[in-house]
Amino acid sequence: MQQLLCQNVLQAIGNTPLVKLNKIVPANCADVYVKLEYFNPTGSYKDRMALSIIEEAEVRGDIHPGDTIVEFTGGSTGTSLAFICAIKGYRFKVVSSNAFAKEKLKTIRLFGAQLEVVHAEEGKITPGLFVEMEERVAKIMSSENAYWTRQFTNTDVLIGYRKLGNEIISSLDSIDVFCAAVGTGGMFTGVSSVLKNHNVNTRIIALEPSSSATLSTGAKGSHRIEGVASGRIPPLLANKNYDEAKAYEESDARNMAKQLAATEGIFAGTSTGLNVFAAIQMAKELGIGKTVVTIACDSGMKYLAGDLFD
Repeated sequence: MQQLLCQNVLQAIGNTPLVKLNKIVPANCADVYVKLEYFNPTGSYKDRMALSIIEEAEVRGDIHPGDTIVEFTGGSTGTSLAFICAIKGYRFKVVSSNAFAKEKLKTIRLFGAQLEVVHAEEGKITPGLFVEMEERVAKIMSSENAYWTRQFTNTDVLIGYRKLGNEIISSLDSIDVFCAAVGTGGMFTGVSSVLKNHNVNTRIIALEPSSSATLSTGAKGSHRIEGVASGRIPPLLANKNYDEAKAYEESDARNMAKQLAATEGIFAGTSTGLNVFAAIQMAKELGIGKTVVTIACDSGMKYLAGDLFD
């Protein structure tokens, strides 16, 4: 096998495996493939968007080495931006919360970022939490000269995620359904736009937890699936570039994360559990001869300090 030679670690971002599920999918179902994004350097697909955000800003001349970057984040974006900033020589100030995995917060600090933690009641993710974190970043911006990456609205993220979509179609020519949980909407929009351009008949399904099914029902509630369902319609999803939104129980997502490790050797987090649980339901509906694709968002190593795998 030819080995990938990288001149620096940034070149290790992308080109992740697309793996067929063999044991956990029942008989007489469509094939289910999972893109293992935890093979990226920091263990999540956010490396793709962090790199495209910073490099596009560099091309425009918006930032220069030594400048300060700021963002609020549920953890993985912060980890990825801290990683990119460490390599490229930017200072990084990030606002996050105790609602998110301790491993993510520790990693952000290890990459040299300045981290501010907003307290969340009972450690739950709520719409109000994202508002509070955003307000803290706005205060930072009011007091110093910095570049706010604005992951919820910045279309530069789509550049990185279109590459992910292109990797999928280079591996699978025929895709009947693509489904994934929606956070900022960047990955979902970037990938789905490529898949739709490749085959207009590919169905695009947005996923979310039932307790905060903003896209499906307009409900805004608390949950513990990190990186998804912020309680707002993401601006990057404004054109409703999906065919349907579906909501599933968080308990099913958490159980699936455990089953994936035990049966398929895929060690990933709760959002991946949601993605795969939904993909299997769709595979049951489609039947033999069809193909469903979804994403393993990040590594289960990021959640060992919590109760996901207890």
